[in-house]
Amino acid sequence: MGNNKEAIYDAKKLGYPKMVVLGLQHMFAMFGATVLVPALTGLSVSATLLFAGLGTLLFHFLTKGKVPAFLGSSFAFLAGYWAIAPNGERELLPYACIGVFAAGALYLVLAALIKAFGQKRVLRFFPPIVTGPIIIAIGLSLSGTAIQSCTSNWVVAVVAILVVVVCNIYGKGMVKIVPIILGVIVSYGAALILDCAGVAELVDFTAVKEAAWIGLPFKMKDTVFEVFKHPDGSLIATSIITIMPIALATMVEHIGDISAISSTTERNFIEDPGLHRTLLGDGLATMLASLFGAPANTTYGENTGVLSLTKVYDPLVIRLAAVFAIILSFSPKFAALISSMPTATIGGVSIVLYGMISAVGVRNVVENQVDFSRSRNIIIAALILGLSTGIKYFDPTGNMNGAIAFSIGRVDISLSGLAVGALVGIILNAILPLEEKEYKGVNTESKSENELVEEKK
Repeated sequence: MGNNKEAIYDAKKLGYPKMVVLGLQHMFAMFGATVLVPALTGLSVSATLLFAGLGTLLFHFLTKGKVPAFLGSSFAFLAGYWAIAPNGERELLPYACIGVFAAGALYLVLAALIKAFGQKRVLRFFPPIVTGPIIIAIGLSLSGTAIQSCTSNWVVAVVAILVVVVCNIYGKGMVKIVPIILGVIVSYGAALILDCAGVAELVDFTAVKEAAWIGLPFKMKDTVFEVFKHPDGSLIATSIITIMPIALATMVEHIGDISAISSTTERNFIEDPGLHRTLLGDGLATMLASLFGAPANTTYGENTGVLSLTKVYDPLVIRLAAVFAIILSFSPKFAALISSMPTATIGGVSIVLYGMISAVGVRNVVENQVDFSRSRNIIIAALILGLSTGIKYFDPTGNMNGAIAFSIGRVDISLSGLAVGALVGIILNAILPLEEKEYKGVNTESKSENELVEEKK
């Protein structure tokens, strides 16, 4: 570690104006995906922004301000929301939020186990052969959403991609540091030109005109507290049993994300401030958000992609992005303005960012020298990737949100592809032998037990 000569760990030396722009870039990077979750589920966009910002600040407080992570809306819980409120029914969404609250509590349980027994004992279930392919699968699973967004207008999407690539490869100074925000601006401009020329209708400012300048981010009738006025015990139990298991996948995703951020920034955040602190921050942020009718939070791969592109690793920049998100949550007009960003622009930028996530996963596997001459490692990686992406895209509805659904009694449970892939990877890693006798063949060599004993000596 420590060979990243271009890395900037103290953004203050860039000057405050540049820090503000960097913070805005991180906000733009997370914005499209973060507001997409409430758009798909019926939850409040403003509440989502508020608790993404507050959740991020809470996370940074609990992790001693060391980890440059942004917490945004989790896509992993979409199937859970749809299971409880399939059409975004306003009266059912608070029940789904109760299930998300219970899922967030599982983070605290895992954090407590790590604190009690030590992270080495717990993390032996999450070695690079598990976390690496999961990080790769996260990027691959999200990439379909990016492509779907690009199809609205490939010209605008390609403009966004080209600007990001050109700025990152050939840019100098500040241009090289803010490729995402420049990609958004130039692509947005291209969309407006196409709109004015009558070639395509890509930007709609109707919502911006109608939105108020200032407003509260959420209403009490949309919060979990409203449920307890006239609670439905059966629906509460169904929500908890249906949504809680999703946390098994998102906790592994969290470990993968922290590994990815550590690998990107060349700092071991799993050791310092410790995985128990990052899990605690993520879990409490999710629990807080769910209480007030906002989506579950998760460490955001999009912002890890920005870190990888800009090489500015100061967590202070992320906190600025969180503050901007909080401010925007109180202005429906500004939220509507950014929400009016062309879908193709979001898609183009996301292709780069999601690809960066998968690339970081590959880097995680390579840097940890995972031995793919061993059959156990090939099997584990193959099943994680195959199940995670295969289930994700096997969806007859065409919404690219496939899941494995089954029933336990009267309760229907749905697990995302990432959840299934993560669980299978963890289980296989735990039960398959670490040492195996390889058959002689191409690029493999069989060693006797005596040779292995001698090596260990």
